[in-house]
Amino acid sequence: MTGGGLLVAGTTSDAGKSVVTAGICRWLVRQGLKVAPFKGQNMSLNSYVTRDGAEIGRAQAMQARAARVEPTALMNPVLLKPGGDRTSQVVLLGRPVGEMGARGYFGSPQAPGDSPGPLRGGGREALFGTVMECLEELRATHDAVICEGAGSPAEINLRRTDIVNMGVARAAQLPVLVVGDIDRGGVFASFFGTTALLTAEDQRLVSGYLVNKFRGDVSLLEPGLDMLRGLTGRPTYGVLPYAHGLGIDEEDGLRVSLRGAVRESRPTPPAGEDVLRVAVCAVPLMSNFTDVDALAAEPGVVVRFVDRPEELADADLVVVPGTRGTVGALRWLRERGLARELARRAAAGRPVLGICGGFQLLGEHIEDGIESRAGSVPGLGLLPVRVRFHAGKTLARPVGTALGERVEGYEIHHGVADVLGGEPFLDGCRVGAVWGTHWHGSLESDGFRREFLRRVAADAGRRFVPAPDTSFDALREEQLDRLGDLIEEHTDTDALLRLIEQGAPAGLPFVAPGAPELVEETA
Repeated sequence: MTGGGLLVAGTTSDAGKSVVTAGICRWLVRQGLKVAPFKGQNMSLNSYVTRDGAEIGRAQAMQARAARVEPTALMNPVLLKPGGDRTSQVVLLGRPVGEMGARGYFGSPQAPGDSPGPLRGGGREALFGTVMECLEELRATHDAVICEGAGSPAEINLRRTDIVNMGVARAAQLPVLVVGDIDRGGVFASFFGTTALLTAEDQRLVSGYLVNKFRGDVSLLEPGLDMLRGLTGRPTYGVLPYAHGLGIDEEDGLRVSLRGAVRESRPTPPAGEDVLRVAVCAVPLMSNFTDVDALAAEPGVVVRFVDRPEELADADLVVVPGTRGTVGALRWLRERGLARELARRAAAGRPVLGICGGFQLLGEHIEDGIESRAGSVPGLGLLPVRVRFHAGKTLARPVGTALGERVEGYEIHHGVADVLGGEPFLDGCRVGAVWGTHWHGSLESDGFRREFLRRVAADAGRRFVPAPDTSFDALREEQLDRLGDLIEEHTDTDALLRLIEQGAPAGLPFVAPGAPELVEETA
C-alpha cells in the first residue's frame, strides 16, 4: 500500500522549502508516523555521505534527521554539483556518473560540456524513471513522504523535462503546498502568479499556500489571505513567523551574505575573557560551508565570510573551505591577494585550517586532469602535500582520533593527497599553525572541536576558553524541534494531515490564464 505524501513547492528559490519540509517531517514523526523526506533532483554544492557511501544533498540529510530516519540515496536520487556557470557533475543514486552542460541536461545530449556515460542520449528525461522508482519505494515503506521541490514549479520553460516539481506531483498524484517568503515582498502576487502559470492538470494538485517569515500582527494579513482564497479557491494552511537563529543546513545558497557573519544558533556570552574571530575565505564554488556551523555554535566564536586580504588581519583563525573548483579557487586567492596574506600568517605562526579543497590548495603541487583539466599547478606551499586528481571519487565516513579526541567526519573528493611530512592530522597534516584535512564535519565532534579551539586560541594569543558543555548534536535537535513547533503552532495541522493522507481536494478551480498543455510531458 502506498503511503501518503506531499510536495512542498516554493514561489522562488530560498522561499523556505527545505526548512518547511524538515519542520513537517519533525511534526509528523512526533505524531507517531514513519516519515521520509525526498527531493528528486537537487542542485547544491553542500552534500553529505550516507553510511553506505552515497552522496546526497545536505538538506535531505538534515530532513532525514528531522524525520528520525537514516538518510539514503533514495531520498535524493539526482544531485547536480555545479562546476561553473554551464556545467555540473551529475550524481545518480549517490555516485558520480559524469559532467553535463545545461543544454545536455535539459534535452540536447550532444551539447558541449557533456561527458560520455549513462546520461548520454537522454539528459534529464532519462532520469525520471529512476526518480519515480525511488519515490515509490519510499512511499511503500513509510506512512508519509514529504517531497521538496526546486526553484519554482512555474518555470514554464523547463516544465517539459521537470523531474522535481509538478512532473513528480503529476506522476505520483501528490498534493502541492506552495511556500512563499513574505519577507521579500510580493507574496500574494507570487502565490497567484505561480498558480496561474500552471496547466489545468497541474493546477488540480496545487492545494494551497503557506506564508513564511512573517513579521508583525497576523490579523493585518488575514484580509489578503481571504482575498487570495477568493481569487484562487485555495486556502492558506498557515503563516509561519520569522524565526531568528535557525542554524539549519540549506542547499541553494549561503545562509550568510559575503563579508557577513554566520548566524549564531543562540546568542551566548563567551566562557573566557576573549572572543575568537574566524574568517572563512569565500572561495568560488565553495562547498560544504556548513563545516563552520559548529564553530559558530560555540559561545564567543564569531565567524565571518570574507573575500579581501585586509579582512584576515584581525582573524584568530582563517578557514579555507571546500570547493568544487580547487584550481580556480587557488587562482582566485592569488588574484585577490589572499594567498600572500595566508603565507604571511603561516610564517608568523598564526592559525590556518584547510578543509578538503582548501587543504589541497595549501599543498605544494596539484596535478589536475579531471576537475579543471589544468594539468600541473603549483599550490600555496604551506603544507608538504602533493595532490593528484583521480576520476573516481572518494566517498567515505571515516572515524579517527586527533588531539587526543575521537573524531567523525565524511569525505567527498577527487583529489588524492600524498602527505610528505609534518605532524599527522586526521588524513592530512599540520605544520606549525597550519592544519589541513579532507574530513568534512570533523568540527561537529565536540571534544575535538574544543581542543582544536584551545590550540588556536593559544597560537593566536587569545584568552578564549571553549564552553565545556556545548553539544552540537543537541543544538541540531533543538533547532529541528523548533521547526516542528513552528508547523504545529502556526499551521492548520488537521487540514495539513488530511492533505497528506487523502491527496488534493477534488474540484479545485482553474486560475486563468494557465499554461498550455505540452505535447511531450514527463508526467
